[in-house]
Amino acid sequence: MSELQNINWSELGFSYIKTDLRYISVWEDGKWDDGKLVEDNQLHISEASTGLHYGQQCFEGLKAYRTKEGKVQLFRPDRNAKRMQESCDRIKMPAPSVEKFIDACKQVVNANLSWVPPYGSGATLYLRPFIFGCGDTIGVKPAPRYIFSVFCMPVGPYFKGGLSPVNFATTGFDRAAPAGTGMAKVGGNYAASLLPHEEAANKGYADCIYLDPSTHTKIEEVGAANFFGITKDNKFITPKSDSILPSITKYSLLHVAKEYLGMETEESDVYIDDLDKFTEAGACGTAAVITPIGGIEHKGHFHVFHSETEVGPVTRKLYDTLVGIQLGDVEAPEGWIVEV
Repeated sequence: MSELQNINWSELGFSYIKTDLRYISVWEDGKWDDGKLVEDNQLHISEASTGLHYGQQCFEGLKAYRTKEGKVQLFRPDRNAKRMQESCDRIKMPAPSVEKFIDACKQVVNANLSWVPPYGSGATLYLRPFIFGCGDTIGVKPAPRYIFSVFCMPVGPYFKGGLSPVNFATTGFDRAAPAGTGMAKVGGNYAASLLPHEEAANKGYADCIYLDPSTHTKIEEVGAANFFGITKDNKFITPKSDSILPSITKYSLLHVAKEYLGMETEESDVYIDDLDKFTEAGACGTAAVITPIGGIEHKGHFHVFHSETEVGPVTRKLYDTLVGIQLGDVEAPEGWIVEV
């Protein structure tokens, strides 16, 4: 195992740290170049780049994990690559192939092995692949040039406290339009979330719950994460909508719940006025993995699930199984793990 950076790994939060090398590749004249690793973490682009003016950009998030044996592995990077392709298709950008995407991620991890947190520290190496339009374009049209880059940093829990319940409040703002870019991982969706997040945080909540943009009656997302609930008859339910980002963690949990825990699973409408059916609830995503939801405030009423202070037993099993797969402690389904 390579010598590690001198970091208090257990104290890491979710914040930017400049690591040694990052990957960068340029698309021009109809093709991507071979890409390279660079030390410079500053990008030099035209002032007329579409990524700056018209939001022609998307990104991904995935992690590298160090196993008990010291190996380093990625979790389902092919799914991130395919989701990036779908995001690129939506906003007319060229996308790297799955092979190029995974190779770029592996290059970045290998070039920054000393930054991969040790097994058992509770920290992981977070990778941020992104693409944006650049070049001299002032009209509203696709760019003549694109940059694909991947950088990384060690991170701790996304929400302070890790696997402990936090509370959320619904918002009257919409995260995305009914037929908009909700299923694509584009920056505009996140820009729209900054104000409602701030309002929720100012009221003492971890983040806000977004309801469906058409009727405001159904749960869609929990901040930047997907929602799931555990019913009284032990069913795993998560919302289904064309304006929800298809979370790789959520679909992994659907598989874990069914195949590892023997639960019935379902993607369906989750009505905000029907929370009594759930004994546990959580938010899930790459950054947070699982964040248990203690309670949700909606129109002056505060609904508590399992507990505001203790993690529910099913949520705990889901978390332990999924993290066990990611860390190599639990046998993974075929194709889920890519060794670096």
